[in-house]
Amino acid sequence: MALSLNLPGTGGSLSPYALKDALPAQPAPGVKFNRIAYSAAHVVADPRAAIDPWLQCAVDWDATIAYRRYLWSLGLGVAEAMDTAQRGMGLDWPTSLELIARSLDAARDMPGAFLASGCGTDHLPPENARSVDDVIRAYEEQMEAIEKLGGKLIVMASRALARVAKSPADYERVYDRILSQARQPVVLHWLGDMFDPALAGYWGTPDTDLAMNTALGIIAAHASKVDGIKISLLDKDKEIAMRRRLAPGVRMYTGDDFNYAELIAGDGFGDEPTHGKSDALLGIFDAIAPAAASALGALAQGDEARFHAILGPTVPLSRHIFAAPTRFYKTGVVFLAWLNGHQRHFTMVGGQQSTRSLAHLCELFRLADAAGVLQQPELAVHRMKTLLALHGVE
Repeated sequence: MALSLNLPGTGGSLSPYALKDALPAQPAPGVKFNRIAYSAAHVVADPRAAIDPWLQCAVDWDATIAYRRYLWSLGLGVAEAMDTAQRGMGLDWPTSLELIARSLDAARDMPGAFLASGCGTDHLPPENARSVDDVIRAYEEQMEAIEKLGGKLIVMASRALARVAKSPADYERVYDRILSQARQPVVLHWLGDMFDPALAGYWGTPDTDLAMNTALGIIAAHASKVDGIKISLLDKDKEIAMRRRLAPGVRMYTGDDFNYAELIAGDGFGDEPTHGKSDALLGIFDAIAPAAASALGALAQGDEARFHAILGPTVPLSRHIFAAPTRFYKTGVVFLAWLNGHQRHFTMVGGQQSTRSLAHLCELFRLADAAGVLQQPELAVHRMKTLLALHGVE
């Protein structure tokens, strides 16, 4: 008999919902992917810490690192201390550096584990940045700290740079300085203002086509120091246009949580292998990790139909999780981690569990079931009922 519960609908009235009777997709062991796939991983808060959660940060380190080991066990990489980890939305730079250090240490014990770590300027409040030189020094401070640990860099978009830069030339100056010093090829990071309004006009212009020209020029000038670029503009046509113009060997890491399935599958454009497909650096891969790994395994074995059959149903779920205000998507990611038993509570750094409504979370539950990503349905139903009761719905 199918599991069921009563869920409130759009108007608030309760109606029965029966979970579909299907086994979630599981990755085949030992299959080597033909795409590089990073999951931007969330952090697990420590709800027992005696802190002011809006002002201070407390992390459950054991649960946080255990989740990274889980992602690695599926064949996924970890993009550490990124926006999915609430970087700049509760996770400060000292805690981010500790997270990076702990994850690098954990990866040494996991054969095949790989990760890259967010390097930004978030310890420099944008309002305190007076010049481009201030931004360069901030980047260099984090760069030195991460590279000292042996970490690979993801050079994150900078709120401070967006504030002080007066032209594309200022961006060229900053990235020239940072890339020239990098010990190993980095991943660049272009986050649209739907993810962070403070990044509006990044690369020196609100015109994304002109911005793309600036970014591509920086990459071409430093191609040996750029592993790839992750763009999160939620516009598949712009991503495809940009990846076709990348320097040979430079990867496009899709950050498009609306259109990732078709972007990863690719279109086979051109003779340069990296121009016809996207690799992945996605926050949604945290929430749908087993399905993502299973789909990538199918793609590696040449079964594109199965790849789409597994990953396609997750796209409506992802579009819901990343719905505007997109920056609050982390709440849905952590909610699914709780439903699936990867943490014992639905509490977030910075109290961010409050950024989505009960109606939003109920629809997320339905879509997660339809996508086949509820790994333990009985536990998920029990926890969903607990959430409903806390909201006065019994």
